[in-house]
Amino acid sequence: MKKNRRDFIKNMGLMGTTGLLMPNIVLANTKENTQSMIQKERPKVLFFDVNETLLDLTDMKKQVGDALNGREDLLSLWFTTMLQYSLVTTASNQYEHFGYIGAAALQMVAANNNISMSQDEARNIIVKSLRGLPAHPEVKESLAQLKEAGYKLVSFTNSSNEGVKKQFESAGLTHFFDERLSVEDIGKFKPFTDTYTWGARKMGIKPEECMLVAAHGWDVAGALWAGWRAAFISRPGQQLFPLAPKTEISEPDLKKIADILVTYK
Repeated sequence: MKKNRRDFIKNMGLMGTTGLLMPNIVLANTKENTQSMIQKERPKVLFFDVNETLLDLTDMKKQVGDALNGREDLLSLWFTTMLQYSLVTTASNQYEHFGYIGAAALQMVAANNNISMSQDEARNIIVKSLRGLPAHPEVKESLAQLKEAGYKLVSFTNSSNEGVKKQFESAGLTHFFDERLSVEDIGKFKPFTDTYTWGARKMGIKPEECMLVAAHGWDVAGALWAGWRAAFISRPGQQLFPLAPKTEISEPDLKKIADILVTYK
């Protein structure tokens, strides 16, 4: 009996010394649950990356693979080389059209695999394939849903002004967007912070009032580090950068992201 009484007093003493801890555990769970029920504030502008986010690159990758003698295993190397040299270009205070950088990367990958390819051949392949990309199946319905819900939609791409204009005409996306922004006008590729700052300034809003929707981990990382909000489309083969801040939304397609965004107030 005495032992049970001593154990009870001891346990009460432990609860007293951890009195701040135990309620905090409960409150933390309650706070988290409460926050999940709080209506999130709408961003003033939704900015959309274009290539792979809105447009399906499958046909383009096939054409690039054909140009590399059917070596589809080289496609990811070509794409990462294109991104690498877009960063090299900006870091060196230079600018060249994204399609031309893609063509140059194609020449490099081809040369490393003993495939002969001229600059004109490479540019013809990349520029033509970039401008004829179809939209992903859920994109038009999702953009219409967001527009109907009152969102301002702006495309924000590494492609040139002429390039994205032709891309949208080909894919039937032009009428969904209030503005089209191209890094051509600042001469710096995403994900440089200056580029996101410029995008927010062009729309007359603060960085925290912007949300980027993109299917590239490097793009959403750049936006978040620039003070933007972000939604990630985890399309096949795409991953978030683990060292970047956490995105507000991460879903496998644009429709699921749209379904969440229309609940914001």
